[in-house]
Amino acid sequence: MSHTYIPEKYKSLLSVKDTEAAIVLIKRTFERRLAKALNLSRVSAPLFVESGTGYNDDLNGTERAVSFDIKETGTEAQIVHSLAKWKRHALKEYGFAPFSGLYTDMNAIRRDEEMDNIHSIYVDQWDWEQVVTREARNFAYLKKTVRGIARALTGTLAVCQKAYPALRAVEIEPKVTFVTSQQLEDKYPQLTPKEREDEFVKKYKTVFIMQIGGKLKSGVKHDGRAPDYDDWKLNGDLMVWNSVLNRAFELSSMGIRVDSESLLSQLKTAGCEDRLRFPFHRMLADGALPLTMGGGIGQSRTCMLIMGKAHIGEVQVSIWDKDTIAACEKAGIELL
Repeated sequence: MSHTYIPEKYKSLLSVKDTEAAIVLIKRTFERRLAKALNLSRVSAPLFVESGTGYNDDLNGTERAVSFDIKETGTEAQIVHSLAKWKRHALKEYGFAPFSGLYTDMNAIRRDEEMDNIHSIYVDQWDWEQVVTREARNFAYLKKTVRGIARALTGTLAVCQKAYPALRAVEIEPKVTFVTSQQLEDKYPQLTPKEREDEFVKKYKTVFIMQIGGKLKSGVKHDGRAPDYDDWKLNGDLMVWNSVLNRAFELSSMGIRVDSESLLSQLKTAGCEDRLRFPFHRMLADGALPLTMGGGIGQSRTCMLIMGKAHIGEVQVSIWDKDTIAACEKAGIELL
């Protein structure tokens, strides 16, 4: 069910024309800074992958992929949910060295996505992946990488504020505070996972919540994660406080990827050992793919944040239900 939150007295800081120009500036600036911070090269990426290969991202394991048959090959393809698995194979095929990697524009259709201020069935993000060594599969390297992404974000904000003085009202805390999902549960046992995020991020402004996917001491998960890309002990979400929406705002899900040992363990925990029949998973289990870390960074969400927008439809073109359209029209929110 869709839900649109209208901030009190909300008014866009930029006109539609300036918004479109600022989107270009934000995307160009951020991707350059991200590439420099993480030593990444831009590559081309697929919009769809062949079904049955295991390359599509299963997200939480319940989302339905958009699929279609291909006349010439007689096979079925799926629109990607993300490129979490494809990227790792690409790093091997392209011969990237340790501590270098790739990034790309990822465009997806998530037909089961809810519709609200920050969710759309159209997903656009910078997907990135970097080769790491076994010695770098630790919290220290994870945190170093997160800080690099945060610097790219605040640097992009500064560039945009210079070009559009109205955006000086937007603030992003440059210091990242790190916390595990279990520490959040211990601190706020009476709250739901999303309420814990809001409470903690409101206080510290820029937060990386680590170790997402496995069950907490309470027996529930902080949030769902597919068992076959992130190592649940070495992953997390980068969140900032969104003062327009008055809530924690996820910009990126990322992590150090599974090795053979953590893959087999997480597949067993999730009851998904049947995935070992897929070519991608067999390569992972056999250690035939490089050790990597990576993630996705929301392009529309980054634009929303930097421009102080209230709805993701102000920075991307998508399809909306009639209730969302009516609520935005009434509030003067211009959907692209």
